[in-house]
Amino acid sequence: MQLFDTHCHLDVAAFDADRREVLQASRAAGVADLLIPAVQRSTWPALLAFCANDTHLHPALGMHPVYLERHQPSDVRALSDAVATARPVAIGEIGLDWHIESLDRERQQRLLEDQLAIAEAYALPVVLHVRKAHDAILNTLKRFRLNGGFCHAFNGSIDQAHRYLAMGFRLGFGGMLTFERSRHLRRLAVELPLDAIVLETDAPDMTVASHRFERNSPAYLPEVLHSLAQLRELPAEEVAEHTSANARKVLDLASESAE
Repeated sequence: MQLFDTHCHLDVAAFDADRREVLQASRAAGVADLLIPAVQRSTWPALLAFCANDTHLHPALGMHPVYLERHQPSDVRALSDAVATARPVAIGEIGLDWHIESLDRERQQRLLEDQLAIAEAYALPVVLHVRKAHDAILNTLKRFRLNGGFCHAFNGSIDQAHRYLAMGFRLGFGGMLTFERSRHLRRLAVELPLDAIVLETDAPDMTVASHRFERNSPAYLPEVLHSLAQLRELPAEEVAEHTSANARKVLDLASESAE
């Protein structure tokens, strides 16, 4: 099986001591490709350097709403310049976080729109972070001509899911799917068409049930796969093939195959 982890922060400090070993373990587990989204400008150079010599490590550049105070007005222009030069596969991780009440919503909205404009200008998909703000994000997306993307860690309603799908987005399911208590998420994973779903880990965060309270790893993605396959009563190989194809389609990697 060739799995695609559509959301993995393998560039962050939590992996500094063993990044290459984690990547090797992931490949041994069948995780062929990883999308690595940035969270702030200062991380872009190292992320791009890490991905530069491996065609199965795919960088996305963006500014995360949770780190709002770390972003400067000049970073928007810098993002546009970096995209023109480095040609990442997506813009991200971007979005709205209304779960953290101290984050200025107006500033988040402006930052989101600035980054969506860059995605539109370069015809790139986007990687969305959304907490308690799905309707606001969906209403914003309608104002841009975008090439779809991924809604990371989706946990909205079935109606919201179909609105994302209509705009060319796929919905990320990760470690929380492996917890039996995630009843709403598991119901979504069954009710949605398989064409709607991509797999992700969000490593080092949001780990699987078998590694609760530990650092997450892209090597654990097969556990998400098997939970999804079990819930849908389908062979794991079929789910792996379908979800990886979904990811490649969004990122315009459909013609590439894992080496």
